[in-house]
Amino acid sequence: MIEQQVIIFTDMDGTLLDHNTYSFEAATPVLEKLHAKQIPVLPTTSKTFVELLALRNTLNLTTPFIVENGAAVYIPHGFFKKKPAGTVWQDGYWCKSFTSNKQYWLKLLEKVKAEFSGEFTHFSEMSIEAICDATGLNEADAARAANRQYGEPVLWLGEASRKEAFIKAVKDRGAHPLEGGRFVHICGDCNKGSALRWVVEEYIRQFETPVTSIALGDGKNDIAMLEAADIAVRITSPSHPPPTIQKQEHVYTSTHHGPEGWAEVLNQLLFQ
Repeated sequence: MIEQQVIIFTDMDGTLLDHNTYSFEAATPVLEKLHAKQIPVLPTTSKTFVELLALRNTLNLTTPFIVENGAAVYIPHGFFKKKPAGTVWQDGYWCKSFTSNKQYWLKLLEKVKAEFSGEFTHFSEMSIEAICDATGLNEADAARAANRQYGEPVLWLGEASRKEAFIKAVKDRGAHPLEGGRFVHICGDCNKGSALRWVVEEYIRQFETPVTSIALGDGKNDIAMLEAADIAVRITSPSHPPPTIQKQEHVYTSTHHGPEGWAEVLNQLLFQ
Protein backbone atom coordinates (compact mmCIF):
# COMPACT_ATOMS: atom_id res chain seq x y z
CA MET A 1 0.00 0.00 0.00
CA ILE A 2 1.29 3.46 -0.93
CA GLU A 3 1.33 5.81 2.07
CA GLN A 4 1.59 9.16 0.25
CA GLN A 5 -1.26 11.03 -1.41
CA VAL A 6 -1.89 9.20 -4.70
CA ILE A 7 -3.05 10.97 -7.86
CA ILE A 8 -4.11 8.81 -10.81
CA PHE A 9 -3.74 10.08 -14.38
CA THR A 10 -5.58 7.86 -16.82
CA ASP A 11 -5.95 7.70 -20.57
CA MET A 12 -9.51 7.06 -21.69
CA ASP A 13 -9.91 5.18 -25.02
CA GLY A 14 -8.40 1.71 -24.77
CA THR A 15 -7.47 2.22 -21.12
CA LEU A 16 -10.35 3.14 -18.79
CA LEU A 17 -12.75 2.74 -21.73
CA ASP A 18 -12.89 -0.44 -23.82
CA HIS A 19 -11.21 0.00 -27.23
CA ASN A 20 -14.26 -1.24 -29.14
CA THR A 21 -17.31 -0.63 -26.95
CA TYR A 22 -16.18 2.37 -24.83
CA SER A 23 -17.58 0.55 -21.78
CA PHE A 24 -15.92 1.10 -18.38
CA GLU A 25 -18.10 -1.35 -16.45
CA ALA A 26 -15.18 -3.59 -15.43
CA ALA A 27 -13.47 -0.62 -13.76
CA THR A 28 -16.51 0.60 -11.79
CA PRO A 29 -15.75 -1.23 -8.49
CA VAL A 30 -12.22 0.18 -8.43
CA LEU A 31 -13.46 3.69 -9.30
CA GLU A 32 -15.81 3.46 -6.32
CA LYS A 33 -12.97 2.35 -4.01
CA LEU A 34 -10.77 5.20 -5.22
CA HIS A 35 -13.56 7.69 -4.57
CA ALA A 36 -14.05 6.31 -1.05
CA LYS A 37 -10.31 6.66 -0.36
CA GLN A 38 -10.31 10.24 -1.77
CA ILE A 39 -7.78 9.31 -4.45
CA PRO A 40 -8.32 11.69 -7.39
CA VAL A 41 -8.67 10.13 -10.85
CA LEU A 42 -7.78 12.63 -13.58
CA PRO A 43 -8.81 11.79 -17.15
CA THR A 44 -5.72 12.52 -19.28
CA THR A 45 -6.80 12.10 -22.84
CA SER A 46 -6.87 13.14 -26.47
CA LYS A 47 -10.57 13.91 -25.99
CA THR A 48 -11.98 17.44 -26.03
CA PHE A 49 -13.32 19.66 -23.26
CA VAL A 50 -16.95 19.05 -24.25
CA GLU A 51 -16.38 15.29 -24.49
CA LEU A 52 -14.97 15.29 -20.97
CA LEU A 53 -17.90 17.25 -19.55
CA ALA A 54 -20.24 14.44 -20.60
CA LEU A 55 -17.84 11.61 -19.79
CA ARG A 56 -17.02 12.88 -16.29
CA ASN A 57 -20.72 12.85 -15.45
CA THR A 58 -21.02 9.28 -16.72
CA LEU A 59 -17.97 8.23 -14.68
CA ASN A 60 -19.12 10.23 -11.62
CA LEU A 61 -15.84 12.16 -11.52
CA THR A 62 -15.51 15.71 -10.14
CA THR A 63 -11.72 15.94 -10.49
CA PRO A 64 -9.56 18.04 -12.84
CA PHE A 65 -9.06 16.72 -16.35
CA ILE A 66 -6.42 17.04 -19.05
CA VAL A 67 -7.64 17.39 -22.64
CA GLU A 68 -6.29 17.07 -26.17
CA ASN A 69 -3.08 15.20 -25.26
CA GLY A 70 -1.93 17.68 -22.63
CA ALA A 71 -2.95 20.88 -24.40
CA ALA A 72 -4.82 22.15 -21.34
CA VAL A 73 -5.78 21.27 -17.78
CA TYR A 74 -9.26 22.17 -16.48
CA ILE A 75 -9.60 22.39 -12.71
CA PRO A 76 -12.95 22.62 -10.89
CA HIS A 77 -13.29 25.50 -8.45
CA GLY A 78 -12.54 24.23 -4.96
CA PHE A 79 -10.24 21.34 -5.90
CA PHE A 80 -7.29 23.50 -4.87
CA LYS A 81 -7.33 25.84 -1.87
CA LYS A 82 -6.28 28.82 -3.99
CA LYS A 83 -6.40 29.87 -7.64
CA PRO A 84 -3.96 27.56 -9.49
CA ALA A 85 -0.86 29.32 -10.80
CA GLY A 86 -1.04 30.61 -14.37
CA THR A 87 -4.70 29.74 -14.92
CA VAL A 88 -7.62 31.72 -16.32
CA TRP A 89 -11.30 31.26 -15.51
CA GLN A 90 -12.80 29.65 -18.61
CA ASP A 91 -16.07 27.78 -19.21
CA GLY A 92 -16.64 27.32 -15.47
CA TYR A 93 -13.15 25.97 -14.69
CA TRP A 94 -9.66 27.21 -13.96
CA CYS A 95 -7.80 26.51 -17.20
CA LYS A 96 -4.06 26.17 -17.74
CA SER A 97 -3.21 25.91 -21.46
CA PHE A 98 0.13 24.83 -22.91
CA THR A 99 -0.17 25.36 -26.69
CA SER A 100 -1.60 27.37 -29.60
CA ASN A 101 -5.24 27.07 -30.65
CA LYS A 102 -6.60 24.79 -33.37
CA GLN A 103 -6.63 27.42 -36.15
CA TYR A 104 -2.85 27.62 -36.05
CA TRP A 105 -2.54 23.88 -36.76
CA LEU A 106 -5.21 23.93 -39.48
CA LYS A 107 -3.12 26.53 -41.34
CA LEU A 108 -0.08 24.28 -40.99
CA LEU A 109 -1.96 21.31 -42.47
CA GLU A 110 -2.96 23.44 -45.45
CA LYS A 111 0.75 23.89 -46.23
CA VAL A 112 1.37 20.13 -46.60
CA LYS A 113 -1.82 19.14 -48.42
CA ALA A 114 -0.33 19.46 -51.91
CA GLU A 115 2.56 17.16 -51.01
CA PHE A 116 0.27 14.52 -49.52
CA SER A 117 -2.81 14.97 -51.70
CA GLY A 118 -5.49 12.36 -50.95
CA GLU A 119 -3.34 10.62 -48.33
CA PHE A 120 -4.97 12.07 -45.23
CA THR A 121 -8.06 13.77 -43.95
CA HIS A 122 -8.73 15.46 -40.61
CA PHE A 123 -11.63 16.23 -38.29
CA SER A 124 -12.33 19.74 -39.60
CA GLU A 125 -12.81 18.33 -43.11
CA MET A 126 -14.79 15.24 -42.07
CA SER A 127 -18.54 15.02 -41.72
CA ILE A 128 -20.00 13.84 -38.42
CA GLU A 129 -20.94 10.61 -40.21
CA ALA A 130 -17.32 10.11 -41.33
CA ILE A 131 -16.08 10.72 -37.78
CA CYS A 132 -18.62 8.15 -36.55
CA ASP A 133 -17.28 5.62 -39.06
CA ALA A 134 -13.64 6.31 -38.12
CA THR A 135 -14.15 6.22 -34.34
CA GLY A 136 -17.19 4.04 -33.69
CA LEU A 137 -18.80 6.93 -31.79
CA ASN A 138 -22.48 7.80 -32.05
CA GLU A 139 -23.47 11.13 -33.65
CA ALA A 140 -23.69 13.10 -30.41
CA ASP A 141 -20.31 11.87 -29.17
CA ALA A 142 -18.73 12.41 -32.61
CA ALA A 143 -19.95 16.02 -32.61
CA ARG A 144 -18.35 16.55 -29.20
CA ALA A 145 -15.12 14.96 -30.46
CA ALA A 146 -15.06 17.38 -33.41
CA ASN A 147 -15.36 20.40 -31.12
CA ARG A 148 -11.64 20.82 -30.60
CA GLN A 149 -9.89 23.88 -29.16
CA TYR A 150 -6.16 23.18 -29.44
CA GLY A 151 -5.11 20.43 -31.88
CA GLU A 152 -6.38 18.54 -34.90
CA PRO A 153 -6.66 14.74 -35.34
CA VAL A 154 -5.47 13.47 -38.73
CA LEU A 155 -6.75 10.19 -40.18
CA TRP A 156 -4.01 8.71 -42.34
CA LEU A 157 -5.29 7.10 -45.55
CA GLY A 158 -2.03 6.40 -47.38
CA GLU A 159 0.77 3.87 -47.06
CA ALA A 160 2.56 3.45 -43.74
CA SER A 161 5.89 4.52 -45.26
CA ARG A 162 4.34 7.76 -46.48
CA LYS A 163 2.88 8.37 -43.04
CA GLU A 164 6.41 8.74 -41.66
CA ALA A 165 7.16 11.30 -44.38
CA PHE A 166 3.99 13.19 -43.44
CA ILE A 167 4.97 13.23 -39.76
CA LYS A 168 8.41 14.59 -40.70
CA ALA A 169 6.83 17.27 -42.88
CA VAL A 170 4.60 18.61 -40.11
CA LYS A 171 7.46 18.38 -37.60
CA ASP A 172 9.64 20.44 -39.94
CA ARG A 173 6.94 23.14 -39.84
CA GLY A 174 6.87 23.27 -36.04
CA ALA A 175 4.23 20.73 -35.03
CA HIS A 176 4.78 18.04 -32.43
CA PRO A 177 2.56 15.22 -33.75
CA LEU A 178 1.39 12.50 -31.37
CA GLU A 179 0.24 9.10 -32.60
CA GLY A 180 -2.77 7.75 -30.73
CA GLY A 181 -4.66 4.51 -31.22
CA ARG A 182 -6.48 5.77 -34.31
CA PHE A 183 -5.23 9.24 -35.25
CA VAL A 184 -2.13 11.39 -35.58
CA HIS A 185 -2.80 14.45 -33.42
CA ILE A 186 -1.28 17.63 -34.83
CA CYS A 187 -0.50 19.95 -31.95
CA GLY A 188 2.18 22.05 -30.30
CA ASP A 189 4.97 21.27 -27.89
CA CYS A 190 2.72 19.85 -25.23
CA ASN A 191 2.06 16.34 -24.03
CA LYS A 192 0.35 14.43 -21.27
CA GLY A 193 3.60 14.18 -19.31
CA SER A 194 4.13 17.94 -19.07
CA ALA A 195 0.53 18.40 -17.96
CA LEU A 196 0.90 15.65 -15.35
CA ARG A 197 4.03 17.31 -13.94
CA TRP A 198 2.27 20.68 -13.74
CA VAL A 199 -0.68 19.20 -11.81
CA VAL A 200 1.59 17.33 -9.38
CA GLU A 201 3.75 20.41 -8.76
CA GLU A 202 0.66 22.56 -8.16
CA TYR A 203 -0.79 19.96 -5.79
CA ILE A 204 2.44 19.85 -3.78
CA ARG A 205 2.64 23.68 -3.77
CA GLN A 206 -0.91 24.08 -2.50
CA PHE A 207 -1.15 21.20 -0.02
CA GLU A 208 2.53 20.91 0.99
CA THR A 209 2.33 17.13 0.93
CA PRO A 210 4.26 14.47 -1.02
CA VAL A 211 2.47 12.92 -3.99
CA THR A 212 2.77 9.56 -5.75
CA SER A 213 1.56 9.81 -9.34
CA ILE A 214 0.25 6.75 -11.18
CA ALA A 215 -0.27 6.96 -14.96
CA LEU A 216 -2.18 4.41 -17.03
CA GLY A 217 -2.19 4.31 -20.83
CA ASP A 218 -2.14 2.05 -23.88
CA GLY A 219 -0.87 4.19 -26.80
CA LYS A 220 2.12 6.10 -28.11
CA ASN A 221 0.55 9.39 -27.06
CA ASP A 222 0.67 8.09 -23.46
CA ILE A 223 4.46 7.59 -23.43
CA ALA A 224 5.33 11.04 -22.03
CA MET A 225 2.75 10.59 -19.26
CA LEU A 226 4.02 7.10 -18.39
CA GLU A 227 7.61 8.38 -18.30
CA ALA A 228 6.70 11.36 -16.09
CA ALA A 229 4.73 9.42 -13.48
CA ASP A 230 6.19 7.78 -10.39
CA ILE A 231 4.42 4.55 -11.38
CA ALA A 232 3.71 3.65 -15.01
CA VAL A 233 0.98 1.20 -15.98
CA ARG A 234 0.83 -0.02 -19.57
CA ILE A 235 -2.60 -1.33 -20.49
CA THR A 236 -2.54 -4.07 -23.10
CA SER A 237 -4.62 -3.58 -26.24
CA PRO A 238 -6.27 -5.96 -28.72
CA SER A 239 -5.13 -3.70 -31.58
CA HIS A 240 -1.49 -2.74 -30.88
CA PRO A 241 1.46 -3.63 -28.63
CA PRO A 242 1.99 -1.77 -25.33
CA PRO A 243 3.89 1.50 -25.70
CA THR A 244 7.68 1.25 -25.42
CA ILE A 245 9.07 3.39 -22.63
CA GLN A 246 12.59 4.08 -21.34
CA LYS A 247 11.56 4.01 -17.69
CA GLN A 248 12.81 0.82 -15.99
CA GLU A 249 11.53 0.95 -12.41
CA HIS A 250 7.93 0.94 -11.18
CA VAL A 251 6.56 -0.14 -14.56
CA TYR A 252 3.61 -2.53 -14.71
CA THR A 253 1.85 -4.10 -17.68
CA SER A 254 -1.69 -5.45 -17.41
CA THR A 255 -2.53 -8.96 -18.49
CA HIS A 256 -6.08 -7.94 -19.40
CA HIS A 257 -7.20 -5.36 -21.96
CA GLY A 258 -8.77 -1.95 -21.34
CA PRO A 259 -10.84 -1.42 -18.18
CA GLU A 260 -10.28 -5.01 -17.02
CA GLY A 261 -6.52 -4.39 -17.08
CA TRP A 262 -7.00 -0.95 -15.50
CA ALA A 263 -8.85 -2.47 -12.55
CA GLU A 264 -6.45 -5.41 -12.35
CA VAL A 265 -3.29 -3.33 -11.82
CA LEU A 266 -4.80 -0.64 -9.58
CA ASN A 267 -6.24 -3.34 -7.33
CA GLN A 268 -2.75 -4.86 -7.07
CA LEU A 269 -1.08 -1.51 -6.35
CA LEU A 270 -3.56 0.07 -3.98
CA PHE A 271 -5.92 -2.46 -2.46
CA GLN A 272 -3.91 -5.60 -1.68
